[in-house]
Amino acid sequence: MTRTTQQNAPRFDTLLIANRGEIACRVMRTARRMGLRSVAVYSDADADARHVREADEAVRLGPAAARESYLNVEAVVEAARRTGAGAIHPGYGFLSENGAFVEALDAAGITFVGPPAAAIAAMGDKSAAKARMHDAGVPLVPGYHGEAQDDALLSDEAERIGYPVLLKASRGGGGKGMRVVESGEAFQAALDGCRRESQAAFNDDRMLIEKYLTQPRHVEVQVFCDSHGNGVYLFERDCSVQRRHQKVLEEAPAPGMTEDLRREMGEAAVRAAREIGYVGAGTVEFLLDADQSFYFMEMNTRLQVEHPVTEMITGQDLVEWQLRVAMGEPLPVTQDALTLTGHSFEARLYAEDPEHDFLPATGTLTRFAMDLEGAGLEADRVRLDSGVATGDAVSMHYDPMLAKLIVHGDDRAQALATLNRALAALDVRGVVTNRGFLQRLATHPAFRDAHLDTRFIERHEDTLFARPETAPEDIAAAALIGLHQLARESRSDSPWDRHDGFRLNAPHTIRIALSEPAQEGDAERVTVVEGKRTSDASPWQLSLSGHTFAATLAPLEGDAVAVTIDGHRRRIQARLVGEGHERNVVEMADSRRETRLIWRRIDAIDHGRQEAESTLTAPMHGTVVALLAETGARVEKGMPLMVMEAMKMEHTLTAPADGHVEHFHFAAGDTVGQGDVLLEFAADE
Repeated sequence: MTRTTQQNAPRFDTLLIANRGEIACRVMRTARRMGLRSVAVYSDADADARHVREADEAVRLGPAAARESYLNVEAVVEAARRTGAGAIHPGYGFLSENGAFVEALDAAGITFVGPPAAAIAAMGDKSAAKARMHDAGVPLVPGYHGEAQDDALLSDEAERIGYPVLLKASRGGGGKGMRVVESGEAFQAALDGCRRESQAAFNDDRMLIEKYLTQPRHVEVQVFCDSHGNGVYLFERDCSVQRRHQKVLEEAPAPGMTEDLRREMGEAAVRAAREIGYVGAGTVEFLLDADQSFYFMEMNTRLQVEHPVTEMITGQDLVEWQLRVAMGEPLPVTQDALTLTGHSFEARLYAEDPEHDFLPATGTLTRFAMDLEGAGLEADRVRLDSGVATGDAVSMHYDPMLAKLIVHGDDRAQALATLNRALAALDVRGVVTNRGFLQRLATHPAFRDAHLDTRFIERHEDTLFARPETAPEDIAAAALIGLHQLARESRSDSPWDRHDGFRLNAPHTIRIALSEPAQEGDAERVTVVEGKRTSDASPWQLSLSGHTFAATLAPLEGDAVAVTIDGHRRRIQARLVGEGHERNVVEMADSRRETRLIWRRIDAIDHGRQEAESTLTAPMHGTVVALLAETGARVEKGMPLMVMEAMKMEHTLTAPADGHVEHFHFAAGDTVGQGDVLLEFAADE
């Protein structure tokens, strides 16, 4: 067993954070509380980012591209020298698991807040790591972890292991360079895609193959070691709910864990860390099968995105632990002194569109806020770790995660109820996010009952992405919000200047239409609502589909409104998106769900359906990776035409109808902007 010590590690008073977003802001807050000065680094795309605004000092690294800024080792080291930083915290991602970076810091006499380079190297190559874990007595999933990388050999190994198999980048992480392969026919295409992603993200295209367990849970153990030979585990997290192998919802502790299993997994995790001479915070990830067997997957040699749920149930500050261990101090507690209290969830808020295959979204956040008091939430039970604020731009260059919403409860049911209320209280505008999808996940009966596995989203796709029936009360609430806004905009001292249907002798009925945004292949569902009232002070009388409601609306803080329909009062986060009276989108959210309805005056309804477009436009900013069809070739609806890469992930664009490609406007390697016309497409008549 190797052991690397940092017992002579110097104390430092200035800390540079070599990262961006919410983790940079989080580390700064902890450093400030410890009396340390914080230095931020930034790219041109982040010149006015929140982590830059909050830092004591900030140094420009370079252009927007990560390889020319946040991944530029020389520039980061020079920034530390310029500002007198005695230590660098890497956050997660970027240089956090880069052994060459740690060696460069050692050479410059700068403390790295993390493990030694040898430990990173030991776990960075996943194939070699599997061999070491086998020697340490840590259980492994059956698979191939060899050096030979010939396509035919890898295909033979997949056949030997038995489909389905999981292809993984040998130096990968974060779901990049990873595919589930169901059959031999799909193997080569999956291998090619994994290699492209792995080469782009890690500059290494070697693969390993593992047996894909059909219903496992992803359970990981938080470990912490110091330079004095001490090591502890801070219990476990369940991270089974994932999309594209990236975590969406995490919780701690893992549901259904016995004390014996918790101890067995925790001790195995500490054993794995000791085997490589680990120092600092790390996560050992396991697959937990239905029979309670567990298998080592990998070790992340850094702080994890989901570490706050561990902090919530243990009452410990893991970032402070990192800084103190980097200063050479021993761990503050022993294993016996660690306790587990209550339950915690973390929801990752991404700038992405779940309704369109989770495509990353860009734009400017016109509002980013959460009203805890108005939603009746306790500040010590809800935590929003964010690297953005109102007015910030969300670019194409980095991971699309905007924030992490973390909650705590006395038990799982209470914590889940708090999560739902907090999601409803989160007000995000200007950029498409996955908030509504998170609400559907958190309220799903199978999730509520903790029936979890790593294919949860795929397994429940029909219900998670089903087009829900909108209740008459929700349609009435949306109509009331639209009518209220119309009345405000048309209010005038002179009745002749009003445009809300004002009449001198009798209340006038305003007929409006509310429709749900149509999904591909579906007809538009339109509900006509008639609204009238005798005076500005009287309730609205709303009639729709045979129902009549008495409805009132009272504005609350921010975008919150109190909607009362037939004596039933609800607090809703609501807003109108758009301008004028002809067409507006009403967005509503409460603790149950998020609803979007198109509000229009009755004379603005368009029942027509648009035919297949003759052009395909880029759904996001990115780079063209490959063209998958020949110009002039006939294709069927749904066939892949082009592969784009954005935010380190690949996205395939498909034919909108049967037809043929007339012309591609871009070639592989070209950069495209959101909305750019990618190709001309002719649909069959």
